[in-house]
Amino acid sequence: MVTGTATLRAPHVRDAMNLSRAMNIVIAALMPCVLVGIYNTGYQANVLLFQAGMQSAPGWHGAVIAVLGIGYNPASFLASVSHGLLVFLPVFAAALISAGIWETIFVRGRGGGRRGDYVLVALLFTLSLPPAVPLWQVVLGMSFGIVVGKEIFGGTGKNFLNPALTGLAFLYVTYPAQMVGETAWAVHGLSGATPLQTVADGGAQALAWIGSTWLQSFLGLVPGPIGASSTLACILGAALLIATRVASTRIMAGMLIGMIGAALLFNQGGDPANAFAGLAWHWHLVLGSFAFGMVFLATDPVSAPMTDSGRWIYGLLIGALVILIRVTNSTHPDGVMFAILFGNILAPLIDYGVMYANIRRRARRSA
Repeated sequence: MVTGTATLRAPHVRDAMNLSRAMNIVIAALMPCVLVGIYNTGYQANVLLFQAGMQSAPGWHGAVIAVLGIGYNPASFLASVSHGLLVFLPVFAAALISAGIWETIFVRGRGGGRRGDYVLVALLFTLSLPPAVPLWQVVLGMSFGIVVGKEIFGGTGKNFLNPALTGLAFLYVTYPAQMVGETAWAVHGLSGATPLQTVADGGAQALAWIGSTWLQSFLGLVPGPIGASSTLACILGAALLIATRVASTRIMAGMLIGMIGAALLFNQGGDPANAFAGLAWHWHLVLGSFAFGMVFLATDPVSAPMTDSGRWIYGLLIGALVILIRVTNSTHPDGVMFAILFGNILAPLIDYGVMYANIRRRARRSA
């Protein structure tokens, strides 16, 4: 009923947090991953060029570096960052432009205003990609993620799948040769196996053969996705998200506990010939994109459960599924992407189960 009067005092709720502010905080939390990813991509590319005895990169990358005169010395911070930027920026631009176009099309069709969350989706998508992914695949995957993962369900806040992971899964299933396997990490036609693929192919002892240490993987100074390999960078981002209460600590803690529990179980009763079954939990933490998925992808408030108990269950489920996929499926050894998407699908059911259990408990207490 409209009375023509306005409430001037309480019960107004004053809160500075809104969707735009929350997205800006997440983007700020991603900056350590972006910076480490740019440096590591350039560093790994320069190492491959040095090992191959090549004096310059082919194509326009080499032409730009020649004009700048920065060279390809892996020991040079400037050379690594500059080379990494030349790889990162085109991929991010392709993802951002394609996401923005689709967002504009659907927003105009609905007659609403643009939310701007496509910037965050494009950044998450970019950081999860291998550096040598063709730009047309970036456009195709981002388009699929925005349209099928978000817009067809009504747009921001109405999707039940993480849009960035939806686009990534599309590329993994449609173009597996460019996304997984020994040639997934490649720059300028030179490839290097990621530590995760090394374990899948040669066992945990193969990490020692290639000189990869746990600390290198923790820092993210190994071949991998553009910006999803540094556990340290993810921890720094998690600190900001937790301090601002933008991300759920229950989901993060649940996913970590689920991973540790499942890893310990496989350590005790798994197949001794299976390298992932015998891999210690602290290695699972730093291999692939586990930390990135735990901090930035599983905690997406739209596709995750809304109840506190549901968030614990959701996190535990995803953490355990990551280990299960790594142990049983060598084709996609990371497992983080598919585990989170499976958790997204089950999130409404988890919330329903938690609320139904609460209603039953209250009914028994009142009887």
